[in-house]
Amino acid sequence: MKRSDKKNKIKNNHPVTPANLVKSQRDLTSRPYGWILSMDKIQVKAAVNLFAEAGLLKKIKRSGWWVAGIKDPESVAEHSFRCAIIGYTMAHSERVDPFRVMAMTLFNDIHESRINDLHKMGHYYIDFKKAERKVFEDQIANLNTTVKRELHGLREEYDRQKTQESLVARDADILECLLQAKEYYDHGYLKAKKFFKTAPDHLKTKSARQLWKYIKNFDSSQWWERVVKFER
Repeated sequence: MKRSDKKNKIKNNHPVTPANLVKSQRDLTSRPYGWILSMDKIQVKAAVNLFAEAGLLKKIKRSGWWVAGIKDPESVAEHSFRCAIIGYTMAHSERVDPFRVMAMTLFNDIHESRINDLHKMGHYYIDFKKAERKVFEDQIANLNTTVKRELHGLREEYDRQKTQESLVARDADILECLLQAKEYYDHGYLKAKKFFKTAPDHLKTKSARQLWKYIKNFDSSQWWERVVKFER
């Protein structure tokens, strides 16, 4: 195996070792200083615009839940945040790069700031993937070259679903939906349980299937009961 092939193999698999975790953390903490110093006015504007767009996701609702009778579902930002937590945790179980997985989950739905969240019935009629890619490329077009290249690579990797990191990131997305469905079901929205029928079949990783096995039977309000302190 050539040296370059070995390097690519490590990049794709990202095995979690103490050395790799330290390197990954060092990269994440050292890069910002380099690219902030190199940003020109156009790149600064593009970065702030992206931050503003990300903020809009706090107002955009996850429309798929409307068919389950949920009038005011969680926002896209709330979904992405918990996806990142799930993905980070699962990545350690799967022994892949948790920071790469977390980045994929956080940027996965950024395009929805421009074209909104489209539920699965909409996807049945509209080729939404093409629009998603176009929006994402427009969003990152004027960012610093390093950031643009990195985000483009993450998006391509996620869409292709060939690396372990991309599989974990997608599983985290599905698992977050399943967990949300269980929470809605526990709060009286019985139609949310319909999501349990097909979504679990799309889980690829062992850790995701293991987590789902527990989630489908747990009481989603149980975790806080042991930390509630009642006083007179």
